[in-house]
Amino acid sequence: MATAAAALFAEPLRAQAPAADAVTSALIEAAKKEGKLVWYAAMDLPVSERVARGFEAKYPGISVRIERTGSERQFVRLAQEYGSNIRAVDVINASDASHFIAWKRNGWLAPYVPEDVARFFPAEHRDADGMFASSRIYVSSLGYNTNLVKAEDAPRSFADLLDPKWKGKIVKGHPGYSGTIMTATYQMSRDLGWDYFEKLAKQNVLQVQSSVDPPKKLALGERAVMADGNDFNLVQLKEQGQPVQVVYPTEGSPLIVCPNAVLKMAPNPNAARLFQSYLFSAEGQQLLCDYAAQHSAHPQVKPKPGRPVLKDIKVMKDDPVAIEAQAEQIKTKYLSYFKV
Repeated sequence: MATAAAALFAEPLRAQAPAADAVTSALIEAAKKEGKLVWYAAMDLPVSERVARGFEAKYPGISVRIERTGSERQFVRLAQEYGSNIRAVDVINASDASHFIAWKRNGWLAPYVPEDVARFFPAEHRDADGMFASSRIYVSSLGYNTNLVKAEDAPRSFADLLDPKWKGKIVKGHPGYSGTIMTATYQMSRDLGWDYFEKLAKQNVLQVQSSVDPPKKLALGERAVMADGNDFNLVQLKEQGQPVQVVYPTEGSPLIVCPNAVLKMAPNPNAARLFQSYLFSAEGQQLLCDYAAQHSAHPQVKPKPGRPVLKDIKVMKDDPVAIEAQAEQIKTKYLSYFKV
C-alpha cells in the first residue's frame, strides 16, 4: 500500500523507530481520573460517534466529546485557539494529511506510538518520530442515483462528467471546507490538469461543503451524479437500500489517508493516549472497517465481505507534502472556476 505519503510519514529517516507505548494499568487509572477527552474529528459524525462509543464501552468512566467539522475549517480553528492560548483539544483527526506537517513543525503534537502501530503498521503509515499514524484510508469516488441514471448510461470516468447530458445534474464538495476534497482536488489537478476543473465548472455543478454531502444529495435524488465526495458513504447508503452506486473512475480515484494524533498541550493527556491506542488497535480499526466501510493499514483488519478491497481499486497517488506547500494556491485556483 506504499504511496507518496511515505514522504510525510517516513522523513526524516531515523536510525531507530520510537519505542511502542503500552496500555498499562497505570495509564488506564490515570485516564479514568481525568474522566474525559475532547476529539476534534474530521470524519463523518456517525462514524466518529461509533468509535467514541466503542472506546467508552471498553473504558467505562471516560467520556469522549466530539467536535466535528471539515478538516480545512478545523485547521483554521486550531490555529486560532492556539494563537489565543486556548488548549481545548486532546486528540485530532484530519482528512487532509498535510495538516500534520504544519502541526508537527509547530511543535503541537506529542510523540505517542500505540503498540499496534509499532508492531503492525507499515512505515508509510506511521510518522518516523511517532507523532501520528494513518487512522483510516478511503477514496474519493464518482457515484450516481440508480433511479435517475441507468447503469449503462452512468459515467465511468472524470472525463465522462464533461458530457453535456450531465449539465445541471452534478454535485461536488469544496476544498475550502473538506480535507477530503482538498486532497482530491490536488490529485486531480495534478493528473488531469486545471483545465479539467475549468470545463467541469461550466456544467452548472451544485457546490456543497463536506465530502459526506454529495453521497447524501444523490440518495435524496437532488442530483443524479457526483464528481467527488467519498466512496464509504455510498457503500453504507447502498447497504441501507438507498438508490446509489459507487463508480471508481478509470483515471484512478483520489486516495485519502487520514492521520490521528495526540496534542502536546492536551488537557487530558492520559485519556488522549489511551484513546489513541484504542483507535489504532485491531478492535478500533475493525470497527471503522465494519461500520464505516473504511480501509485500514492494520494487516490484521479484514474487509467486510462484499465490500470493495483497496488493493483492487485503481488510485491516484497522494502527496501531503505538495498539498501543504500549495494549499492556498489550490483554493484560489479552484475559486476562480467555482464561484460560491
